[in-house]
Amino acid sequence: MRADVEIVWDVPDTPPGLAGRLERFMGPGKSRSESAVETAGLIVCGSLLAAGVWTSGIWHGWSTARYAVVALIGLDLIGGVLTNATNAAKRWYHRPAPGARRARLLFVSAHLLHLLAMGLVVLSGDWRWTLANGALLLAGAAVVEFTPLPLKRPVSMAVFTAATLVNLFWLEVPSPLAWFAPLFFLKLLVCHLVPEAPLQRRHRA
Repeated sequence: MRADVEIVWDVPDTPPGLAGRLERFMGPGKSRSESAVETAGLIVCGSLLAAGVWTSGIWHGWSTARYAVVALIGLDLIGGVLTNATNAAKRWYHRPAPGARRARLLFVSAHLLHLLAMGLVVLSGDWRWTLANGALLLAGAAVVEFTPLPLKRPVSMAVFTAATLVNLFWLEVPSPLAWFAPLFFLKLLVCHLVPEAPLQRRHRA
């Protein structure tokens, strides 16, 4: 163990009601620096995504529903990558609690709605794309979740890479939407499902 680093798994108490549920969803005990990085990253990466989609011209002729789905999912995926990588989220979602595994898998499964929205609204009813990515998500999540702990990180990267390559070569979408699959699988298979030690700098006595 490094003398200047400590691992802190203790989950801070959260308030009752809606505020507490929201804090637990994002990860209790998030530091100001983590929040600052999330906010800055969301602004910068969200702006780059918006600029890329806009300059591509793919949006010409889009319905309001397509605009809304692309905007909301884009922000959710970028924010989700950043949030799930924080110490606060790792500490909460990988705590030694009986329902933690179920909560992780339910969180991943809920993102099938993202695939439905993209496939049916943005990609005009592309069921092949939707079902194939749903299978990749559920199979990949099961592989990562039930892989022995020492191998979770490399296995998650292998599954993430495989899912990305399948999308690039066999589940093609218009190039201005090619960001979806990498961000989607990065958020869920790597950032969310891989337990990592919540590190912080050790305070000197």
